[in-house]
Amino acid sequence: MNDKSYRTEHDSMGELKVPSDALWGAQTQRAVQNFLISGLTMPRRFIEALGLVKWAAAGANAELGLIKSDIAMAVQKAALDVAGGEYDQHFPVDVFQTGSGTSSNMNANEVIAHLATSDLGRDVHPNDHVNMSQSSNDVIPTCVHLSASIGLQQQLLPALEKLSSVLETKADEVRDVVKTGRTHLMDAMPVTLGQELDGWRAQVDNAAERLRGTLPRISALAQGGTAVGTGINAHPRFGDKVAVLLSEHTGFEFSSNASKFDALSSQDAAVEVSGQLRGLAVVLTKISNDLRWMNSGPLAGIGEIALPALQPGSSIMPGKVNPVIPEAVAMVCAQVIGNDATIAMGGQSGNFQLNVMLPVVAYNLIQSIDILSNAAVVLGESAIAGFTVNEDNINRALGRNPILVTALNPVIGYELGAAVAKKAYADGRPVKEVAREMTDLNDDELDRLLDPASLTEGGIKN
Repeated sequence: MNDKSYRTEHDSMGELKVPSDALWGAQTQRAVQNFLISGLTMPRRFIEALGLVKWAAAGANAELGLIKSDIAMAVQKAALDVAGGEYDQHFPVDVFQTGSGTSSNMNANEVIAHLATSDLGRDVHPNDHVNMSQSSNDVIPTCVHLSASIGLQQQLLPALEKLSSVLETKADEVRDVVKTGRTHLMDAMPVTLGQELDGWRAQVDNAAERLRGTLPRISALAQGGTAVGTGINAHPRFGDKVAVLLSEHTGFEFSSNASKFDALSSQDAAVEVSGQLRGLAVVLTKISNDLRWMNSGPLAGIGEIALPALQPGSSIMPGKVNPVIPEAVAMVCAQVIGNDATIAMGGQSGNFQLNVMLPVVAYNLIQSIDILSNAAVVLGESAIAGFTVNEDNINRALGRNPILVTALNPVIGYELGAAVAKKAYADGRPVKEVAREMTDLNDDELDRLLDPASLTEGGIKN
């Protein structure tokens, strides 16, 4: 670097060179140099959370008379600009850094102090002003919870509501289509396509409800615990005021965690949320795989539906079209399940008064929320909403399904029913035709007992 490409900054460890156009200071620069590991930086939503925490902290300190109003206002303005994404390029610290996330906290403190100093025309200190009443040990856990809570309420839960709505509409559209049910991937009693989709909708709604159940705990914030949970150097009402300000600003309800020792030393709420995200991933994998099976073929597979043709499926086989959306969603779900394993490991790393895997917990939790949100929308809009039904294929398979004989059990008994089913399968003939030969039931009785649509309603046919 030449003289014009850097400036000299200092911290408690001494002086070092910082790029001249960087808004960060010495502590961030040390982290940049120390953690040349992955090239992965903290997500946008986490930087947003950092900005919002610094905004709320400055407001709380001003209300409590701990900081001059002009400094607080300058800090708040800069913090909201950071939260809004105007300075993301000035947050270069690798995800794999100090386990407390101190480097990311100081990155925010230094950038906001730099901006506030420029705006105010006099020094705003990153520690004394921007970090007043705070420690990295409560800021970063707060940001984990804040970013996850906002992500759930602003992004994922609305995405699941959209997917549920698509499923409900599609289920109503195909409610009268009777098809062969399958258990163990083998032919079973009939269901309607609407019933099948309604099962998916219920799974999605239940997953969303389980996620809503986590909100009280993931929305409880560590702020006010400072270094070890005792609240040293913070006003006793500071944490409560931060929670109120964040609630007012975001429109979502936040509270101050009743136990700051819990809030600093554990990531139990993040582990809980991640577990429910894993559960949602399992749901979306099931739906995606069902869609792939139902779409399979078009000639040598099940071929009950045709998913929208979105792109060529092969570089060598002309005309081939693949179920690309369900495949992409299944990969998202695999990633989320892997993320959950990482978060579980991170949750175990609460050593005495502090969890020391906070950045990787935040990164994986935010990624899981982001990609599940996008996947849910894409699955609904680009796969489920537009699929068409191949009724000829469905009816052909339904008419030859030997398992329909189950409906005759109450009349002819299981043993004779099994014999009818085996012969129908061996001869490749419809059950009704074989049952006419092997039982004393007449055509009217067989038509009534073996009507596929009535069989989807359950109960005993006699």
